[in-house]
Amino acid sequence: MTEQKQDTTVIVGGGHAAGALLANLLQQKYQGTVVLVGEEPYPPYQRPPLSKAYLSGETDQKALLMKPLSAYESAGFQIRLGVRVDSIDRANRCVSLSDQSTLTYDRLVLATGSKVRRLSAPGVESTGIHYLHDIADADHLRDALAAGKRLVIVGGGYIGLEVAASATKRGVKVTVLEAAERLMQRVTGPQVSAFLHDKHTRAGVDVRLGSAVKGFKIGHQGHVEGVLLANGECVPADVVLVSIGVVAETDLAEAAGITCDDGILVDQYVRTNDPSILAIGDCTRHRNLFFDNTQRLECVSNAVDQARTAAAMLTGENKPYDSVPWFWSNQFGVRLQMVGLSAGHDQSVVRGSPDSETFAVFYLRNSHVVAVDAVNMPLAFMVGKKLVARRATVDAQLLADIEFDIKSLA
Repeated sequence: MTEQKQDTTVIVGGGHAAGALLANLLQQKYQGTVVLVGEEPYPPYQRPPLSKAYLSGETDQKALLMKPLSAYESAGFQIRLGVRVDSIDRANRCVSLSDQSTLTYDRLVLATGSKVRRLSAPGVESTGIHYLHDIADADHLRDALAAGKRLVIVGGGYIGLEVAASATKRGVKVTVLEAAERLMQRVTGPQVSAFLHDKHTRAGVDVRLGSAVKGFKIGHQGHVEGVLLANGECVPADVVLVSIGVVAETDLAEAAGITCDDGILVDQYVRTNDPSILAIGDCTRHRNLFFDNTQRLECVSNAVDQARTAAAMLTGENKPYDSVPWFWSNQFGVRLQMVGLSAGHDQSVVRGSPDSETFAVFYLRNSHVVAVDAVNMPLAFMVGKKLVARRATVDAQLLADIEFDIKSLA
């Protein structure tokens, strides 16, 4: 009797989505051959702490790892680190690596993640200007943030504000430059933006809205000395962090002819247009029950949920991805938890008071709860996840009434 051939699954990438997929396959005792190819020298790790606990020195590299390398190797999984997938040969189902080797696959999973959006401005290539995406970036930035240094952060989104809080705790003088009219404008409503603005300002961060960057002032040694604004002002700087978002890492997929559109297009089973290739995490653009259109989500919850769907597909189970997206951020002791997508809401309801630093904002569209932003109010977040999942219709007055037990709505 001939032994049945085991399927080979090759995973490209070493971020949270790849790590979550490995964890699911470990849990299910997957019997196929698994090979992960990661360009960084670390097994899959968590990126969110890079701008928070890791940057502030409260945690170390070991704590970032989703699992120790030995956990994968004990299960027979092959982890190829420090090597890059250069190309995909779909016809022959194989990938070529940067070390000149090749791997054949039965199923290929692209977990290539994202890359930082680069700023195009005179002087941007000078020393002292940083981006934050991986462990090496965080190490370089942390080494530069000595107490008393002047850090200018270009961008007032999640990462920029988290770094502002972490750096302030280290005694760094921080200025945040945001081109929009409010902080985190793309992802939250005016009430939360105003609260975060006040929180950072009271902690000593110099927050400047409507501040577009046109270039950098460079010293004689080629090191940045300031950030030049469109209004002609120069903001002095010893260190600069550019944090203006990310773009999906789709180069490998596009070169292989896989359909992409600001992300690798996948269906509810995380399948690409090639039936043998799946894609998960930040690199994907997808549709689920909570979106009117396809979306690209840059969050851990999406990576974990899509990884779960991919694991199901690899083990012969069709389990669609239909999870409610959620996000979180920690800044100056504030726990911000967000669920759903507030874009397109026609009503917002505040529960509690921003002055107390314990409140939530419920976003409604046609009386249906579509998103919740909760500040130090975990109950509102947990109830909100269920309301958004059910597309519940809720009386706005009940949501606003702090005496009303919102647990009854769940």
